[in-house]
Amino acid sequence: MGKALVWFRNDLRTLDNQCLSTACNNHEELTAVYFLDPRHFEITGFGFKKTGKYRAKFLLESLLELKKNLQSLNISLLVFQAIPEDTIPQLISDYGISHIYFQKEWTSEEIKVEKMARKKAENVKFHSFFQQFLFHPDDIPFRSFKDIPKVFTDFRKSLEKKAEVRDLIPMPQGKDRSNLLQEDLPIPELTDLGFEDFKTDPRTAFPFKGGEEQAKRRLSDYIWKNQNLLSYKETRNGLIGEDYSSKLSPWLANGCISPRYIYHEVKRFEKEVKSNQSTYWLILELFWRDFFKYMSLKHGNDIFKIGRILHKDLPWKKDKKILDDWINGNTPEAFINANMKEIAATGFMSNRGRQNVNSYWAKVLKQDWRIGAAYFESLLIDYDVHSNWGNWMYNSGVGNDPRDRKFNIRSQAERYDPDNDYQNLWLKH
Repeated sequence: MGKALVWFRNDLRTLDNQCLSTACNNHEELTAVYFLDPRHFEITGFGFKKTGKYRAKFLLESLLELKKNLQSLNISLLVFQAIPEDTIPQLISDYGISHIYFQKEWTSEEIKVEKMARKKAENVKFHSFFQQFLFHPDDIPFRSFKDIPKVFTDFRKSLEKKAEVRDLIPMPQGKDRSNLLQEDLPIPELTDLGFEDFKTDPRTAFPFKGGEEQAKRRLSDYIWKNQNLLSYKETRNGLIGEDYSSKLSPWLANGCISPRYIYHEVKRFEKEVKSNQSTYWLILELFWRDFFKYMSLKHGNDIFKIGRILHKDLPWKKDKKILDDWINGNTPEAFINANMKEIAATGFMSNRGRQNVNSYWAKVLKQDWRIGAAYFESLLIDYDVHSNWGNWMYNSGVGNDPRDRKFNIRSQAERYDPDNDYQNLWLKH
């Protein structure tokens, strides 16, 4: 079938990767590529770098592991600091590429890149695959994306009743390929992307590195070795330490591990060890992740608009002083300040913290919710376009939450940090 190019995006893994598996089954000769698109490191219209140093470092670590895992399959990974649609035509010419395999995306920036790449490579066949869902789009019980329920509970119940999670796609077998490239381009370093290197803050709740093997190790430790899964429902609102939650979201966001892999491991644990509310609750989080992705598919670019999918015309404000105080942890609320100092120092924040700082920004300060979402996009190690903007929509009152909640910050602090341990950790050091 000619030579193939596997174009990696947010699917930096070798197991349960339909693009890679299909390409390996169809072609003897193939090369892999990843683009560190310079546009992803520019300042956005909201004033933040689209990708900050924490996300960048985790991404580079993930690429190093991907490169190593692909080499074991006799496949070379080329990593370019370049615009994909400008570089792909040259790769086609240099390596005689006739087929390109890649993960299907649907948000506007990714679609634009794909369209331009297709336009500049007219004689090449493109093959794209949905592979970031728990439930594959072909398997959901709705006639079209427009029919997907707007309320999460209805969405979940329909899937639990009428859909099944597919089996994992096996890792490709390493063949005696003759196309391991002689030129071995090194993975760029953090300084190459315009950042100074840094040491991980010892207080962080996420001291882990990026990569497929790191993801599998964390999942194994959390579920099997320490069996923290059994108490997940009780600890998931924690604020300090590695084990109050699974911490799998950064690897999921980069595609180092698939949601199906996590699902099947939890199901195996339920069968071999124990099933309880906590094991179900972790799977429920994967349902939420799918829900935000399907809302993105359903509503398109409305998820980035100020009125969001409800098209509410609310009196949002933009105050530079308020923004600076929120970012620097100088608000009147100590609980908010502690969370904001944590994300600034580590690129991570608990789910409980995220809900509170989002609610405070949008509901108390009444500032443009998109500014907060863009700040999170820059810093969060586990940034996922659908979950981030979906959660910000949800907690800002322009999304799918029929209750339109507003968090009582003092009450939340008393409930989840009764002894001020978390606030002291971040405000007194």
